Amino acid sequence: MSSAKYNRVVLKLSGEALAGSLGFGLDPEVIKSVSEQVKEVAELGVEVAVVVGGGNIWRGKVGSEMGMDRATADYMGMLATVMNSLALQDSLETQGIETRVQTSIEMRQVAEPYIRRRAIRHLEKKRVVIFAAGTGNPYFSTDTTAALRAAEIEAEVILMGKNNVDGVYSADPLKDANAIKYEELSYLDVLKEGLAVMDSTASSLCMDNDIPLIVFSIMEKGNIKRAVMGETIGTIVRGK
Repeated sequence: MSSAKYNRVVLKLSGEALAGSLGFGLDPEVIKSVSEQVKEVAELGVEVAVVVGGGNIWRGKVGSEMGMDRATADYMGMLATVMNSLALQDSLETQGIETRVQTSIEMRQVAEPYIRRRAIRHLEKKRVVIFAAGTGNPYFSTDTTAALRAAEIEAEVILMGKNNVDGVYSADPLKDANAIKYEELSYLDVLKEGLAVMDSTASSLCMDNDIPLIVFSIMEKGNIKRAVMGETIGTIVRGK
């Protein structure tokens, strides 16, 4: 085993991160950069699971605000995450990294159904596993999916890669020049102050299961490896 601090991690990517500067859809350069960074970590012997959002294609909340049935809008968002997951799988396998996509909604022609023991076995065989279609239920975000899957597979940390910030701030740093960057927070701090890290359901789940979270910029190459090696980057959220 390498000198990595963590042996099994969940990497959470927002759909917006995969859109890059395009703002919508998939940016091939961003996907290639992410897959190269994941490869760098996988080659250290670290077991990597990935949870991908779908906001670059469709957001259930937006559909609901347009008058669409919320459950229907959320299911559409789950399908968007599958599209992103397949794109990432293709890029990873182009890099020579064996990858499996598991979906919470069965679609056997394109991916495996999510089975916890099978996912763990893939990880033990050093395959990258991408969890798609959220939890399979409406009203839950992919942040909650990341927290749930991390607990289920006993991951040691969740790595949350962002595309427009390099950590957790007291306010939106793009709008407030006086926003303060935090180096370390507790989940209670996040919940009390309403910080835009992850939704309250996901934060509570991480807190209850004692899963630390590292928030960092995915756009800077090598950051996933730095986080896995235990270097101080971004913001770490842990404990109570």
